[in-house]
Amino acid sequence: MEHDEPTASKWADMQKDILIKIFLLLDVLELPSIAQVCSEWRIAVLDHMLWRTLNLSMLKSNFIKIPIEPYVYVDSHSDNTLMRVLRVAMNLSMGSTVTLIFHFNLYITDDQLTYTAERCPKLKRLVMPSWNRVKKSGICKAIRMWPDLESMTLLSMADLPYLLEEISRNCKNFSELKVIGPCDTLYASALTKFLPGLKVLSLRCSRISKEALNTILEGLPNLEVLNISHSLIIDVPQLPASPRVLKDLDQSILKKAGRLRRFFTCTDDNCTMCQRTRADDGLLRWYRYEELWKMDEVKSLAL
Repeated sequence: MEHDEPTASKWADMQKDILIKIFLLLDVLELPSIAQVCSEWRIAVLDHMLWRTLNLSMLKSNFIKIPIEPYVYVDSHSDNTLMRVLRVAMNLSMGSTVTLIFHFNLYITDDQLTYTAERCPKLKRLVMPSWNRVKKSGICKAIRMWPDLESMTLLSMADLPYLLEEISRNCKNFSELKVIGPCDTLYASALTKFLPGLKVLSLRCSRISKEALNTILEGLPNLEVLNISHSLIIDVPQLPASPRVLKDLDQSILKKAGRLRRFFTCTDDNCTMCQRTRADDGLLRWYRYEELWKMDEVKSLAL
């Protein structure tokens, strides 16, 4: 009895939906090479599912710190590499990206940000902790191109109010914010003034004044989730008394937070992150801790 010879299958003959599931396991830096293998693979790589999240958190700048603005110097090779990656990604994604993630140590320029914003008009979430080389005009221009923006993760900045004002004018569905850095009364007042509809706020591993925390709880009526885990809550009394760290939240704060759906706190002496925040006096030196900046007790803000 004769047996039929088995038919050899080819990768190129694999169904598109299976290829997409496989390609989703790769990072975006690998997809351009995959697209060049054959026409079938390129068709799969062009599927919008692969580009809904453009995750560049594996890409860092080669930089040194300097004492004058923008306080970092990035070599030209890093800039050229990032621009090349952005050009390829923007061409393949064809405007389908809704989540854009930059590494904590990826120092993007105004031109790179504008180029990306123009080609990601549907963006809903931006994670861009490093702002040293981005000017006010650059980020404001980008925000105006993102009317669907809902969520942002950023490093605390001295000029935060102008950014929040720009978001309030252009992003009507904005509801989630994560700030990596200290929060004082000025920041809290800007939040309540420009983003009264904010629903989720994370200030984990930060230095937060008690007055700022009260301002947030009283001035954000739609807030549902607040994360102050591993943070230093500082009580700043009238002079000449010195500021002091609150070991426990007082009842007035807990009562105001009682209306929230989730209120994340942690001030455990045995908690490693709490120990790190205290050691750095609430100004956490994130470069010491590699990927910990990606973590968050709020699932929608974690990476």
